[in-house]
Amino acid sequence: MVIKVHGPVQSPAVLKVIACLKEKELDFELVHVNLPAGDHKKEPLISLNPFGQVPAFEDGDLKLFESRAITQYIAHTYADKGNQLLPNDPKEMAIMSVWMEVESTKFDTPGFNLTFEIALKPLFFRAATDEAAVTDNEEKLGEVLDVYESRLKESKYLGGESSTLADLYHIPIVNYLMGTKVKSLFDCRPHVSDWCADILARPAWSKALDYLSAETVKLPHEYGLCISRLINMGHD
Repeated sequence: MVIKVHGPVQSPAVLKVIACLKEKELDFELVHVNLPAGDHKKEPLISLNPFGQVPAFEDGDLKLFESRAITQYIAHTYADKGNQLLPNDPKEMAIMSVWMEVESTKFDTPGFNLTFEIALKPLFFRAATDEAAVTDNEEKLGEVLDVYESRLKESKYLGGESSTLADLYHIPIVNYLMGTKVKSLFDCRPHVSDWCADILARPAWSKALDYLSAETVKLPHEYGLCISRLINMGHD
């Protein structure tokens, strides 16, 4: 059975799943969902995710939504494939789980809000960036990154000495923000900066970006052009 990922290629949540699949060297089919057209609130997506959000995921008769649940399923089910993304030791698993929660509850909101305001909103929704929202979320993200700086003084990665899902979850938003003025928030914290360079250099992420570029060619010209600009935002 073919693994299917439903969602637009530019979505950070969809990219988490794609990056995980690339880490595990698994084949999959991407089913594009046009958010500006409201396709996420219509069939067939709404039957896969009753909240009308992306991504949705199919692996045989299993249907899932929520990117973190999907990636944990992939990492557990295909543990013998590709790169290991979960520690074997229970204590290390617990530490990784802490930082997965931190990403979900502390990092994701200001990180996504900045990505939306600076990148997604002007490109896909033709709307002006709310500079007050940018300033507010820059402050909130900076506070989170202060904690990350302290953590990354102690270990190479958030979950320990090996890269795990806790690190992978950050990659799409970090990649987008590296092409914006928010990059300075990462650069001014040396351990955070080194960590960002490390996770963005993972071969699986490079493959994910190559995949996005290939998928972009298949989309309508204007939509594809927006995605091409978005993909390139993370590159200096």
